[in-house]
Amino acid sequence: MTLASVFAISAMLLILGLFLVIIININMMAESVKQDYNNVQVFLLDETTEEQCIELQNDIRNWDAVDTVEYRTKDQAMEVLKKRWGENAYLLDSIVENPLPNSIIITMTDLTKADEIADKAATLEGVEDVTYYKDTVDKLLRATRMMQIAALVIMAFLIIVSVVVVSNTIKLTVFNRSEEIEIMKYVGATNWFIRGPFMLEGIIIGAFSALLSAGIVTFVYTRVLDVIGTSVTSVLSMPLVPVSFLGLNLMWIFLALGVSIGAWGSIVSMRRFLDT
Repeated sequence: MTLASVFAISAMLLILGLFLVIIININMMAESVKQDYNNVQVFLLDETTEEQCIELQNDIRNWDAVDTVEYRTKDQAMEVLKKRWGENAYLLDSIVENPLPNSIIITMTDLTKADEIADKAATLEGVEDVTYYKDTVDKLLRATRMMQIAALVIMAFLIIVSVVVVSNTIKLTVFNRSEEIEIMKYVGATNWFIRGPFMLEGIIIGAFSALLSAGIVTFVYTRVLDVIGTSVTSVLSMPLVPVSFLGLNLMWIFLALGVSIGAWGSIVSMRRFLDT
Protein backbone atom coordinates (compact mmCIF):
# COMPACT_ATOMS: atom_id res chain seq x y z
CA MET A 1 0.00 0.00 0.00
CA THR A 2 2.89 2.36 0.69
CA LEU A 3 4.24 1.60 -2.78
CA ALA A 4 0.77 2.20 -4.20
CA SER A 5 0.67 5.58 -2.47
CA VAL A 6 4.06 6.52 -3.92
CA PHE A 7 2.88 5.60 -7.41
CA ALA A 8 -0.43 7.42 -6.95
CA ILE A 9 1.13 10.67 -5.73
CA SER A 10 3.90 10.45 -8.33
CA ALA A 11 1.36 9.93 -11.11
CA MET A 12 -0.68 12.87 -9.86
CA LEU A 13 2.38 15.12 -9.69
CA LEU A 14 3.55 13.96 -13.12
CA ILE A 15 0.24 14.96 -14.66
CA LEU A 16 0.31 18.16 -12.64
CA GLY A 17 3.87 18.83 -13.83
CA LEU A 18 2.85 18.41 -17.46
CA PHE A 19 0.05 20.91 -16.98
CA LEU A 20 2.41 23.35 -15.25
CA VAL A 21 5.00 23.07 -18.04
CA ILE A 22 2.35 23.61 -20.71
CA ILE A 23 0.70 26.52 -18.89
CA ILE A 24 4.01 28.28 -18.11
CA ASN A 25 5.19 28.00 -21.71
CA ILE A 26 1.81 29.12 -23.03
CA ASN A 27 1.96 32.16 -20.73
CA MET A 28 5.44 33.00 -21.99
CA MET A 29 4.34 32.61 -25.59
CA ALA A 30 1.26 34.72 -24.94
CA GLU A 31 3.39 37.50 -23.43
CA SER A 32 5.79 37.25 -26.37
CA VAL A 33 2.95 37.49 -28.87
CA LYS A 34 1.43 40.33 -26.88
CA GLN A 35 4.70 42.26 -27.03
CA ASP A 36 5.16 41.54 -30.74
CA TYR A 37 1.61 42.35 -31.80
CA ASN A 38 0.50 44.75 -29.11
CA ASN A 39 1.06 47.72 -31.36
CA VAL A 40 -0.43 49.56 -34.29
CA GLN A 41 1.45 49.28 -37.58
CA VAL A 42 0.92 52.19 -39.93
CA PHE A 43 1.97 51.32 -43.48
CA LEU A 44 2.97 54.25 -45.63
CA LEU A 45 2.53 54.86 -49.35
CA ASP A 46 5.67 54.52 -51.47
CA GLU A 47 5.38 58.14 -52.55
CA THR A 48 5.35 59.40 -48.95
CA THR A 49 8.42 61.62 -48.56
CA GLU A 50 10.86 61.63 -45.65
CA GLU A 51 9.60 65.03 -44.53
CA GLN A 52 6.05 63.70 -44.41
CA CYS A 53 7.23 60.71 -42.37
CA ILE A 54 8.87 62.97 -39.81
CA GLU A 55 5.74 65.12 -39.64
CA LEU A 56 3.56 62.06 -39.16
CA GLN A 57 5.75 60.79 -36.32
CA ASN A 58 5.72 64.13 -34.54
CA ASP A 59 1.96 64.33 -34.89
CA ILE A 60 1.39 60.80 -33.56
CA ARG A 61 3.68 61.36 -30.55
CA ASN A 62 1.30 64.03 -29.30
CA TRP A 63 -1.69 61.65 -29.22
CA ASP A 64 -3.09 60.33 -25.97
CA ALA A 65 -1.98 56.86 -24.82
CA VAL A 66 0.94 56.75 -27.28
CA ASP A 67 4.11 55.43 -25.70
CA THR A 68 6.67 55.21 -28.50
CA VAL A 69 6.72 55.88 -32.23
CA GLU A 70 9.25 54.04 -34.38
CA TYR A 71 9.91 54.51 -38.09
CA ARG A 72 10.79 51.30 -39.93
CA THR A 73 12.07 51.28 -43.48
CA LYS A 74 11.20 48.49 -45.90
CA ASP A 75 14.78 47.16 -45.60
CA GLN A 76 14.47 47.02 -41.81
CA ALA A 77 11.10 45.30 -42.17
CA MET A 78 12.72 42.66 -44.39
CA GLU A 79 15.43 42.07 -41.77
CA VAL A 80 12.77 41.59 -39.09
CA LEU A 81 10.96 39.13 -41.34
CA LYS A 82 14.16 37.17 -41.99
CA LYS A 83 14.85 37.01 -38.26
CA ARG A 84 11.39 35.59 -37.63
CA TRP A 85 11.84 32.97 -40.33
CA GLY A 86 15.10 31.82 -38.76
CA GLU A 87 16.70 28.98 -40.71
CA ASN A 88 14.18 29.42 -43.53
CA ALA A 89 15.18 33.06 -44.12
CA TYR A 90 17.19 32.05 -47.19
CA LEU A 91 13.87 31.67 -49.05
CA LEU A 92 13.48 35.46 -48.92
CA ASP A 93 16.82 36.03 -50.67
CA SER A 94 15.26 35.05 -53.99
CA ILE A 95 12.98 38.10 -53.92
CA VAL A 96 14.34 40.62 -56.44
CA GLU A 97 12.45 43.69 -55.24
CA ASN A 98 11.45 44.29 -51.64
CA PRO A 99 7.61 44.34 -51.58
CA LEU A 100 7.34 45.52 -47.97
CA PRO A 101 6.32 49.14 -47.33
CA ASN A 102 7.85 51.69 -45.02
CA SER A 103 5.92 51.86 -41.78
CA ILE A 104 5.48 53.56 -38.43
CA ILE A 105 5.16 51.32 -35.36
CA ILE A 106 3.06 52.79 -32.54
CA THR A 107 3.14 51.26 -29.06
CA MET A 108 0.56 52.30 -26.48
CA THR A 109 0.38 52.92 -22.77
CA ASP A 110 -3.34 52.13 -22.65
CA LEU A 111 -4.59 49.17 -24.66
CA THR A 112 -8.18 50.38 -24.45
CA LYS A 113 -7.21 53.30 -26.72
CA ALA A 114 -5.84 51.01 -29.45
CA ASP A 115 -8.94 51.07 -31.65
CA GLU A 116 -9.15 54.84 -31.40
CA ILE A 117 -5.48 55.25 -32.33
CA ALA A 118 -5.77 52.83 -35.25
CA ASP A 119 -8.84 54.59 -36.65
CA LYS A 120 -7.20 58.00 -36.27
CA ALA A 121 -3.98 56.83 -37.94
CA ALA A 122 -5.91 55.50 -40.94
CA THR A 123 -7.16 59.03 -41.73
CA LEU A 124 -3.65 60.55 -41.97
CA GLU A 125 -2.31 61.67 -45.32
CA GLY A 126 0.33 59.38 -46.80
CA VAL A 127 -0.97 56.29 -44.98
CA GLU A 128 -1.82 53.25 -47.09
CA ASP A 129 -3.09 50.86 -44.44
CA VAL A 130 -3.23 50.32 -40.67
CA THR A 131 -2.91 46.94 -39.01
CA TYR A 132 -3.66 46.07 -35.40
CA TYR A 133 -3.81 42.50 -34.06
CA LYS A 134 -6.17 43.23 -31.17
CA ASP A 135 -8.54 40.40 -32.00
CA THR A 136 -5.68 37.89 -32.24
CA VAL A 137 -4.17 38.98 -28.93
CA ASP A 138 -7.56 38.98 -27.18
CA LYS A 139 -8.40 35.48 -28.45
CA LEU A 140 -5.00 34.20 -27.38
CA LEU A 141 -5.34 35.66 -23.90
CA ARG A 142 -8.88 34.27 -23.54
CA ALA A 143 -7.68 30.82 -24.57
CA THR A 144 -4.82 31.10 -22.09
CA ARG A 145 -7.18 32.01 -19.26
CA MET A 146 -9.48 29.10 -20.11
CA MET A 147 -6.55 26.69 -20.07
CA GLN A 148 -5.40 28.08 -16.73
CA ILE A 149 -8.85 27.57 -15.20
CA ALA A 150 -9.07 24.03 -16.60
CA ALA A 151 -5.60 23.25 -15.26
CA LEU A 152 -6.53 24.54 -11.79
CA VAL A 153 -9.66 22.38 -11.71
CA ILE A 154 -7.72 19.28 -12.76
CA MET A 155 -4.95 20.05 -10.27
CA ALA A 156 -7.46 20.38 -7.43
CA PHE A 157 -9.08 17.07 -8.41
CA LEU A 158 -5.71 15.28 -8.55
CA ILE A 159 -4.70 16.65 -5.14
CA ILE A 160 -7.96 15.43 -3.58
CA VAL A 161 -7.46 11.97 -5.10
CA SER A 162 -3.92 11.79 -3.75
CA VAL A 163 -5.04 12.82 -0.25
CA VAL A 164 -7.67 10.06 -0.32
CA VAL A 165 -5.12 7.45 -1.46
CA VAL A 166 -2.59 8.41 1.21
CA SER A 167 -5.33 8.56 3.83
CA ASN A 168 -6.51 5.04 2.98
CA THR A 169 -2.94 3.76 3.09
CA ILE A 170 -2.40 5.18 6.58
CA LYS A 171 -5.79 3.81 7.66
CA LEU A 172 -4.71 0.28 6.76
CA THR A 173 -1.43 0.78 8.58
CA VAL A 174 -3.24 2.05 11.66
CA PHE A 175 -5.73 -0.82 11.50
CA ASN A 176 -2.93 -3.40 11.31
CA ARG A 177 -1.28 -1.84 14.37
CA SER A 178 -4.45 -1.25 16.34
CA GLU A 179 -3.32 -3.54 19.18
CA GLU A 180 0.01 -1.72 19.48
CA ILE A 181 -1.83 1.61 19.53
CA GLU A 182 -4.14 0.41 22.30
CA ILE A 183 -1.17 -0.73 24.39
CA MET A 184 0.54 2.63 23.85
CA LYS A 185 -2.59 4.45 24.99
CA TYR A 186 -2.89 2.19 28.06
CA VAL A 187 0.62 3.15 29.15
CA GLY A 188 -0.19 6.85 28.77
CA ALA A 189 0.90 7.77 25.23
CA THR A 190 -0.81 10.89 23.93
CA ASN A 191 -2.64 11.03 20.63
CA TRP A 192 0.04 13.21 19.06
CA PHE A 193 2.78 10.85 20.26
CA ILE A 194 0.97 8.07 18.38
CA ARG A 195 0.21 10.21 15.37
CA GLY A 196 3.82 11.30 14.93
CA PRO A 197 5.25 8.18 13.21
CA PHE A 198 2.25 7.89 10.89
CA MET A 199 2.48 11.55 9.92
CA LEU A 200 6.21 11.10 9.33
CA GLU A 201 5.41 8.13 7.11
CA GLY A 202 2.98 10.21 5.07
CA ILE A 203 5.48 13.08 4.77
CA ILE A 204 8.23 10.71 3.61
CA ILE A 205 5.88 9.16 1.05
CA GLY A 206 4.95 12.62 -0.26
CA ALA A 207 8.54 13.90 -0.35
CA PHE A 208 9.87 10.81 -2.13
CA SER A 209 7.04 10.96 -4.67
CA ALA A 210 7.69 14.68 -5.23
CA LEU A 211 11.40 14.22 -5.92
CA LEU A 212 10.72 11.25 -8.19
CA SER A 213 8.08 13.04 -10.26
CA ALA A 214 10.05 16.31 -10.42
CA GLY A 215 13.07 14.41 -11.73
CA ILE A 216 11.01 12.62 -14.36
CA VAL A 217 9.28 15.81 -15.55
CA THR A 218 12.60 17.69 -15.74
CA PHE A 219 14.24 14.82 -17.66
CA VAL A 220 11.36 14.56 -20.14
CA TYR A 221 11.26 18.35 -20.62
CA THR A 222 15.00 18.41 -21.25
CA ARG A 223 14.69 15.71 -23.90
CA VAL A 224 11.78 17.54 -25.55
CA LEU A 225 13.77 20.78 -25.67
CA ASP A 226 16.73 18.94 -27.18
CA VAL A 227 14.50 17.69 -29.98
CA ILE A 228 12.23 20.65 -30.78
CA GLY A 229 13.27 23.53 -28.54
CA THR A 230 15.61 25.28 -30.96
CA SER A 231 13.32 24.78 -33.93
CA VAL A 232 10.27 26.12 -32.14
CA THR A 233 12.15 29.14 -30.85
CA SER A 234 13.60 30.04 -34.24
CA VAL A 235 10.51 29.40 -36.36
CA LEU A 236 7.89 30.88 -34.02
CA SER A 237 10.21 33.48 -32.47
CA MET A 238 8.83 32.52 -29.06
CA PRO A 239 10.87 31.71 -25.95
CA LEU A 240 10.56 28.52 -23.94
CA VAL A 241 11.11 28.17 -20.20
CA PRO A 242 14.76 27.23 -19.45
CA VAL A 243 15.31 23.79 -17.93
CA SER A 244 17.32 25.19 -15.01
CA PHE A 245 14.54 27.56 -13.98
CA LEU A 246 11.78 24.99 -14.44
CA GLY A 247 13.59 22.10 -12.72
CA LEU A 248 14.47 24.03 -9.56
CA ASN A 249 11.06 25.65 -9.12
CA LEU A 250 9.25 22.43 -9.99
CA MET A 251 11.18 20.58 -7.29
CA TRP A 252 10.18 23.06 -4.58
CA ILE A 253 6.56 23.18 -5.73
CA PHE A 254 6.33 19.38 -5.82
CA LEU A 255 8.01 19.04 -2.43
CA ALA A 256 5.52 21.45 -0.88
CA LEU A 257 2.59 19.64 -2.48
CA GLY A 258 3.91 16.15 -1.75
CA VAL A 259 4.68 16.83 1.90
CA SER A 260 1.34 18.60 2.37
CA ILE A 261 -0.59 15.76 0.75
CA GLY A 262 1.25 13.14 2.80
CA ALA A 263 0.80 14.99 6.08
CA TRP A 264 -2.84 15.85 5.46
CA GLY A 265 -3.65 12.30 4.40
CA SER A 266 -2.18 11.04 7.64
CA ILE A 267 -4.10 13.55 9.73
CA VAL A 268 -7.39 12.68 8.05
CA SER A 269 -6.92 8.94 8.59
CA MET A 270 -5.73 9.23 12.21
CA ARG A 271 -8.74 11.31 13.26
CA ARG A 272 -10.98 8.32 12.65
CA PHE A 273 -8.86 5.81 14.53
CA LEU A 274 -7.77 7.81 17.55
CA ASP A 275 -9.76 9.63 20.14
CA THR A 276 -9.40 13.36 19.61
